[in-house]
Amino acid sequence: MKLKNSFFYTLREDIKDEESVSGNLLTRAGFIKKSSSGVYMILPLGLRVLRNIEQIVREEMDATGAQELMMPCMIPEDVFINSGRRANFGDDMMSFKDRMGRDYVLGPTHEELFLAAAAMKVKSYKDMPFNMYQMFTKFRDEPRPRYGLLRVREFIMKDAYSFDATMESAKESYKKMYDAYIKIFDRIGLNYRIVTADSGVMGGNLSEEFQALADIGEDTVVLCDNCDFAKNKEVCESISGKEEENEEIKEKELLETPNVGTIDDLVNIGFSADKLTKTLIYKIDEKFYACVFPADRNANEISIRKAVNGTSIELASEEDVIRITNAKVGFAGPISIGIPVIVDEDVLKMKNFLVGANKSDYHYINVNVSDFDKYTVANIKEVKEGDICPKCGGHLTFKTAIEVGNTFMLGEKYAKAVDFTFLDKNNERKYPIMGSYGIGIERVMASFVEQHNDENGMIWPLHLAPYKIAIVLINKDGEEYANKVYDELNNLGITVMLDDRDERPGIKFKDMDLIGIPIRVTIGKSFNDGKAEIKLRNEKDFKEINKDELIEELKKLVK
Repeated sequence: MKLKNSFFYTLREDIKDEESVSGNLLTRAGFIKKSSSGVYMILPLGLRVLRNIEQIVREEMDATGAQELMMPCMIPEDVFINSGRRANFGDDMMSFKDRMGRDYVLGPTHEELFLAAAAMKVKSYKDMPFNMYQMFTKFRDEPRPRYGLLRVREFIMKDAYSFDATMESAKESYKKMYDAYIKIFDRIGLNYRIVTADSGVMGGNLSEEFQALADIGEDTVVLCDNCDFAKNKEVCESISGKEEENEEIKEKELLETPNVGTIDDLVNIGFSADKLTKTLIYKIDEKFYACVFPADRNANEISIRKAVNGTSIELASEEDVIRITNAKVGFAGPISIGIPVIVDEDVLKMKNFLVGANKSDYHYINVNVSDFDKYTVANIKEVKEGDICPKCGGHLTFKTAIEVGNTFMLGEKYAKAVDFTFLDKNNERKYPIMGSYGIGIERVMASFVEQHNDENGMIWPLHLAPYKIAIVLINKDGEEYANKVYDELNNLGITVMLDDRDERPGIKFKDMDLIGIPIRVTIGKSFNDGKAEIKLRNEKDFKEINKDELIEELKKLVK
């Protein structure tokens, strides 16, 4: 690409409404342009990087035997109603009516359609296993688009789906995709961790996320300082290491505590924080539960939901809390509350602690779990930094991260929803076992920029860069030579841009640093002495080379 007569621009100033490093740099470098909230144009340079990422993904997917196809964006809404997922997506799903009044949605995901395609083939166990994938646009009406390409309403995803007749075969298919993902992200060059995660609206019994570590990540991954343990904070169990308190059990007492309805209020009037608990009331699948924790711990809602095998969870409304406790908000407690009680396991180690009395302006002190009428025990508190690693006994640390890929073992859920069956070896009807595997292509690009940049701009490696080499023409005496080198590199299949613009040298150099071209060749003052300059983007110094040796040197660098 010769810049003088090409679509090429850069911006000198930071972008005011881009909160992330990647969103700011990609916009300033002319790789992307926001067209509306959460929707971006992918401009020529950005598209070249995306195509390079897609090629790596495609090569590794094809190597597993997966076949590529393309699904429609427009999907009849009934498809998601029939599978039972329409309500789960809620307002995140973009819906509309066609001119005939039929309800459609813009596909947020495509499990149901891949299932319909698979049903055309699968009649017998002999028709499996197989895997299909696509790289196509998805739509989700994100309520808070932010961080450039990291949280958007329209995005490109590689989604793949495996179909197997047995769980043993399904595990092999899952492992094949898992290994392919490792190869993909290793080839791309991301610093990532693989973490166990919650399956969410996808369902299934296994979910793992590929998380790129970054300062602006929206997810928190929990890592061990001593081993390879890694989980998403949402599903990580908490082992606090709390020891059982050794003191004589006292008789509980009702104590008036007027207008003291928070933990801070209780501490302020003299109660020791390690003797306080809090009781939160949750609504899980239309049923209410009182959950009791040490006061210094937050609730892990996923763990609470799983403790009762629930599918949905939300905090009870203020009206429901008042109705259940017959008290103001802030005075809920587990004693005689009239709903099931779930006690965090660390509360069992406490003695003579304080709880709400289910009576406005009153608490019970010197309470012990023996004072509860009936309760179940579960690990329902949120993990904290410094907790004990459940794998090796080390200590846990937190890192922010960006989810760039995920793998789900979906099981029979989707096939059952549409009654899709096949005949097994015993001529019995069975449901296919399904796996789902996604990669956010634009997220990968943004995550790479978050990890690979400096004060001057982006730093692309050769295999991702929009162009491997940039020739910067400063000395007009070298114009013919610069064009010759440009043509020779193109003939060798090496992607190259020629900056032949009528701009000052400083502007040209800043632009090349901003867009992150790996190798810069300068045809400058030394050209009249038969020299050219080579500078690598990730190095400070440049070296001069005889212009007759330039092509061979560039070939070596590209290799």
